[in-house]
Amino acid sequence: MNVAGARADAQGALDRRGVLLVISALLLGMLLAALDQTIVSTALPTIVGDLGGASHIAWIVTAYLVTSTVSTPLWGKLGDLYGRKSFFQAAIVIFLAGSALSGLSRTLEMLIAFRALQGLGAGGLMVGAQAIIGDIVSPRERGRYQGLFGAVFAVATVVGPLLGGFLTQHASWRWVFYINVPIGAVALVVTAVVLPAHLRGARKPVIDYVGTLVLSAGVTALVLVASLGGTTYAWSSVPIAILGASGVALLVAWALIERRVREPVLPLHLFANRVFSATSAIGFVVGFGLFGAVTFMPVFLQVAKGADPTLSGLQLLPLMAGLLLTSIVSGVVISRSGRYKVFPIVGSAVMTLGMYLLATVHATTSDGLMYLYMVVLGLGLGAVMQVLVIAVQNAVPYEELGVATAGATFFRSIGGSFGAAIFGAIFANVIGGRLATALHGYPVPRDLGASVSPGSLQHLPAGVHAAVASAYASTVGTVFLVAVPIMGLAFLLTWLLPEIRLRAHVGNEVPSAVVDEPSSAQPVEPAPAGSTPPAGVAPAPTA
Repeated sequence: MNVAGARADAQGALDRRGVLLVISALLLGMLLAALDQTIVSTALPTIVGDLGGASHIAWIVTAYLVTSTVSTPLWGKLGDLYGRKSFFQAAIVIFLAGSALSGLSRTLEMLIAFRALQGLGAGGLMVGAQAIIGDIVSPRERGRYQGLFGAVFAVATVVGPLLGGFLTQHASWRWVFYINVPIGAVALVVTAVVLPAHLRGARKPVIDYVGTLVLSAGVTALVLVASLGGTTYAWSSVPIAILGASGVALLVAWALIERRVREPVLPLHLFANRVFSATSAIGFVVGFGLFGAVTFMPVFLQVAKGADPTLSGLQLLPLMAGLLLTSIVSGVVISRSGRYKVFPIVGSAVMTLGMYLLATVHATTSDGLMYLYMVVLGLGLGAVMQVLVIAVQNAVPYEELGVATAGATFFRSIGGSFGAAIFGAIFANVIGGRLATALHGYPVPRDLGASVSPGSLQHLPAGVHAAVASAYASTVGTVFLVAVPIMGLAFLLTWLLPEIRLRAHVGNEVPSAVVDEPSSAQPVEPAPAGSTPPAGVAPAPTA
């Protein structure tokens, strides 16, 4: 049975209008998952006031983060084995069920449990959307649509906090979750109507249940270390030490298990693929540095610059504008040229520059200059993230498209989790000393600690207000400064990314030769029709 040919035929039945309809449904699915990472933040104080349990507030976010991260490899593998349409729809249903139940929650414990269910569905939405693109659009043409996927994350970052605040203020915090239901219903109907039902392999699928459980447990332990360390528990505490040691031990056990199973949830041979290894490393480092540092941009805007929560969300628009511009432009150029490596290289260099420029911003910096620096960072970001997905999907056999996409997403999420935790610890350790220095000589209000809200600043004497703003600005600047060498490491890693000319067809066509080798390399003859590369191994450059 020619699975690749059958899938290609299914793809060929989609005209441009059909492709756009499918992509619109995928974008809605990705929007659901991306939006719920940001929309809840502004509703947290109200939720805690209604349900109680302030000491467990972090778990409302952590539960979602853990399940969405650990489930990505499993979703990718299931899509490869059984076909992606049914599992993408299942992810939508699980996400919507979690959303509705979260809105109906009567206790904080119920909400945390249903947020975990939501995250389980979100993992399938993110991986499924990016993998299904590989089913219907060739790597060469995929660049044309990457700007749309970049737009989803841009919209979620800006609109999420705004929408969350609006719904909480004018309706109820429960609508932060209910709003997902109509959006998800539309996505479910559109995918049911227009998405081809992809065939699965002739071999009988085998699920790696043991490997999945061990990998999930190990990653959960490490994500909890990143989420709870330095906040709920001290980094040197016994619970953090136990979680860290358990996570490492479980991952070692998982690697040993995966060497013996027939269908590993995350095949170890993928790491021998230079493109997969490079994109995973770049994604981890970029996620660590970028998302860890940018988390503190709203803190800077609200405390140092005096913006209210709504305005601080709008002030992130320059960052998103830069991201959209280069995401769209790079996609068009990639589709025309079939080359992609230059964009991560240039993009990571521009991101490093943007991070350094933001590290120089202080409380008295003009808004115009601050917006310019945000645009620079966004320009770099737009040239990196979606390009990495295209590169890894182009470098693996079609049968491993889903698990390779899940792997790339998985490492970026892990990097972001650790980055947020590490930079949070840096911020917490620095801000106390900066406040003490800035407030020296001022009468300090008794209730002023290392954490202040924008509203409380308005009631402080002018001198104290200015001193606090200066302390916060310099501390956030330190966070960005620490992120500069991390972005520099991402720049160095991009040079290790092989460039394989993008395929112009969907399916198991052998990729063209590696094209970023020295000019002495001889051209590689096209592979015979119907031939396939070894599983998980990118074509090797010729001498």
